Amino acid sequence: MRLSEQDITNAICLHVAERKQLHPTQVEVELMWDEDLGFSAEVQAGGRSQIFIAANILEAIERYLFKEHNMRVFRDQIRLNLEDEIVADIA
Repeated sequence: MRLSEQDITNAICLHVAERKQLHPTQVEVELMWDEDLGFSAEVQAGGRSQIFIAANILEAIERYLFKEHNMRVFRDQIRLNLEDEIVADIA
């Protein structure tokens, strides 16, 4: 299974919204990749900005797959990849 960049963004939005008790539309996400730092995301919610590292992104994907697709996936089964866009491959 493969999640697109939009799916990953949605996963982060839902994850942050649930944790901060906001509506998902109140969360903005920009996925990033850096040669030295790897994958990350800048998240703006509730007037605050924070950086998600890869582990936070993987946690959001895990919860998204469980809640939205009823799939139990573990972190070591998820691989973030950079192609034309950032994608997540699920083993």
